[in-house]
Amino acid sequence: MCLVSAPNLVNLETVSKAYPDQVILDAVSLGIAAGQRVGVVGRNGDGKSTLLRLISRADEPDSGRVVHTGGTRIAVLGQTDSLDDALSVHEALFGDADAHEWASSPRVREILTGLFGGLDAPVLPEGLDSRIGVLSGGERRRVDLARVLTGSVDGRLPAGAEPADLLLLDEPTNHLDIEGIAWLASHLSGTRSAMVVVTHDRWFLDELCTRVWDVQRGSVFEYEGGYSAYVLSRAERERQANVAEEKRQNLMRKELAWLRRGPKARTSKSKFRIDAANELIANEPPPRDTAELVSFATGRLGKTVFEARDVTVRAGDQTLLEHLDWILGPGKRVGLLGVNGAGKTSLLRTLAEAIEDEQPAAGRVKVGRTVKLAWLTQHMEDLDGSWRVLEAVEMVAKRVQFGKKEMSAGQLAERLGFVGGRQRTFVRDLSGGQRRRLQLARLLMAEPNVLFLDEPTNDLDIETLTQLEDLLDDWAGTMVVVSHDRYFTERVADETWALLGDRKLRMLPRGVEEYLERRAGAGTGKPSAPQAKPDAGGASGPAPKAAAVDRATQKELSKLERRLEKVEERIAGVHADMAEFATDPAKLAELQDRLSALESERDEIEERWMELAD
Repeated sequence: MCLVSAPNLVNLETVSKAYPDQVILDAVSLGIAAGQRVGVVGRNGDGKSTLLRLISRADEPDSGRVVHTGGTRIAVLGQTDSLDDALSVHEALFGDADAHEWASSPRVREILTGLFGGLDAPVLPEGLDSRIGVLSGGERRRVDLARVLTGSVDGRLPAGAEPADLLLLDEPTNHLDIEGIAWLASHLSGTRSAMVVVTHDRWFLDELCTRVWDVQRGSVFEYEGGYSAYVLSRAERERQANVAEEKRQNLMRKELAWLRRGPKARTSKSKFRIDAANELIANEPPPRDTAELVSFATGRLGKTVFEARDVTVRAGDQTLLEHLDWILGPGKRVGLLGVNGAGKTSLLRTLAEAIEDEQPAAGRVKVGRTVKLAWLTQHMEDLDGSWRVLEAVEMVAKRVQFGKKEMSAGQLAERLGFVGGRQRTFVRDLSGGQRRRLQLARLLMAEPNVLFLDEPTNDLDIETLTQLEDLLDDWAGTMVVVSHDRYFTERVADETWALLGDRKLRMLPRGVEEYLERRAGAGTGKPSAPQAKPDAGGASGPAPKAAAVDRATQKELSKLERRLEKVEERIAGVHADMAEFATDPAKLAELQDRLSALESERDEIEERWMELAD
């Protein structure tokens, strides 16, 4: 019996597209089959969004043709929306339909809960009655995403609220936090729709996609599997064909090595050939030498960076953190997680203000005498448009030291994507992503020893992100990263701390995965943190036995927290000793053994604390 495969939903046949200064696609032929999930990667400006517009027929090719199978329904999420500002969210999604008509659909209920927190959209200013025109950019993005996922067309849902046959999604994770991105990946994985997704979120690519299109200089290279498989296959292809420069091959091998050695959630995915991967990275060292970097950092910073003692952090009349005790030591690389408004930026601001002797509302922040802070904020630096890129970087410094390496301003600019003639580009002609890279280059040229990176991945393509990660591997100092890019956070941070909305800062040994579990537990009413004691005067207070147990639990939690604080101080002391005896191998080996024992003790304390907290 001969099985005939179903025809593709869309075919691109020798399609070419060019603009006056660039060839975007050159005789490209591609097909999208039913149920296929394709991720599109490539440098900014290489034509990813143009490819989506051609597939949807919103743009016409210069030559070749785009063929749609008859009856194929296509929904498009562009980088900007075409929502009517005068409509309410309800009208934009469901027209004048009564609630029972759309609320009876499990899919619609799931989408509204995942994007807006419930059927009545409590996260929007006035719920579903909110006017589109008053929404923020992130809120509009969620409405547009809901439109695409529900299959809504001009305010009407299709029968059964089924999504379109093909979803074309351009940066769907923009404006979503880590929880929202995880929900979206799970939801899309459960749909029958085919999809083509342009995204720089590598975790999202790996979790969702079964094929990758790499857009490069007019061509599109196809790879089976998600991002992990793509990294391996591309590294193999470039090695075998010997068409890429050695530096890029080394960078790809380095990232592949991290993928294979990284978080359990990623390495457990058998999405690429293990034997081939192991052979390719056999002699590849870990991404960074943590002990050496800590030694350098301690030499630059001393034993103290930031020490918060019984600190209260407020934003206006709102208390975000209270009774905070936190030591941020030399060489620490911390990923800071939390929902929008939890206080991540406020915490960073509190630490930064302490450098200028401005103390928080309560408590005190001690700052090391040699701290030199650079803070990459979400706001663009105001630069003179008449400057050229290299000129803007050299105004800060001509050369910079990264660990044992010294780089010129031009070399650093090149590492961040300003290659060759692009260093002569005027600032006024730069795109948002290019300005972001320039802002980062200027910060790094100042040779800070403490970095606060607030959403550093905004507007950066995957190639630039890997270059940035490689650059940070050699940077010796203390770093705090706030990012919704899960892959980037796991890649550059060694520890994960989270603000869970209970006015406390908690360390999460299992990283982002644990954060999502705790947030999910909080959303279902399952306790994810120590519960406050009931009011003794309440009418339905606990039985005496339960109250005694609660007091005993609280007592043990307090003991564990004091033990943890002492262990952290001892770890910081060992790091300082390692810097002092950096040239004594025997002493370093002894200190490394002591450090391992202390870190094991810290892990045991944290595990017991979590058992009691849950």
